Amino acid sequence: RGEVMPLSPPPPPSPLEDRVAEVGEFLQRRLTGRYGVDDFGFDRDLTEHVVLPLLRPLYERWFRVETIGTENVPLSGGALLVANHSGTLPLDALMTTVAVHDDLAVPRYLRMLAADLVFGLPGVGAAARKAGHTLACNADAEALLGAGELVGVWPEGFKGIGKDFADRYKLQRFGRGGFVSAALRAGVPIIPCSIVGAEETYPKIADIGPLARLLGVPYFPITPTWPLLGPLGLVPLPSKWYIEFGEPIPTDTYGSGAAEDPMLVFNLTDQVRENI
Repeated sequence: RGEVMPLSPPPPPSPLEDRVAEVGEFLQRRLTGRYGVDDFGFDRDLTEHVVLPLLRPLYERWFRVETIGTENVPLSGGALLVANHSGTLPLDALMTTVAVHDDLAVPRYLRMLAADLVFGLPGVGAAARKAGHTLACNADAEALLGAGELVGVWPEGFKGIGKDFADRYKLQRFGRGGFVSAALRAGVPIIPCSIVGAEETYPKIADIGPLARLLGVPYFPITPTWPLLGPLGLVPLPSKWYIEFGEPIPTDTYGSGAAEDPMLVFNLTDQVRENI
């Protein structure tokens, strides 16, 4: 009689097979509409499977970002992350979204508050909405914070991102402190965040003001590679980055109406800026 040999279990799927299956499931969800968006247009499924994977090569290999103080970022509940802004193009904000998703003990999605100009650019505004970002206004900030989201703001705005390379790491004015008022009303902590390395990605050495006004943009930068090298000049220089999250500044200890106290708002704004 022939001996019956036991069947060996099938080999586990390879990483490539897992990846192909994941892509197939993603495409099926997109084609059948089995995904959701929130009231601000945030598409979690698209962010998880398209936006973040596109940013990770920059984060991990090009800028080699190191994060410090991740324990200072709450793993749940509303919080306002406030960071310095630099680099001519807002890559610092994009890299921070990867940091809070990939480097925290519990991944979180950073809901950035962006300038009106972002949402006026064809295609860019819709993509920003899909990635979870919204207008930098108190109403939207308070709604997101009240819903327990981690919200990010860069209060230097274009003054910070568009400053000359000679002024690198010199923080610009933080505006009127609207972000502090939003945090006070929501009673959420403020997380100061310092980003080092972004200043060197596109060193801005000059600005063509008349051309910027013609195009309706805050500035038209001249860097050592742009526009001299054409499209190649848009490739950021591979500087080494550090993102550090500081200790939270609580706001829930202040009484009702604290957001209407201009002196308190000014002092907290100054404290956040000094910490950064």
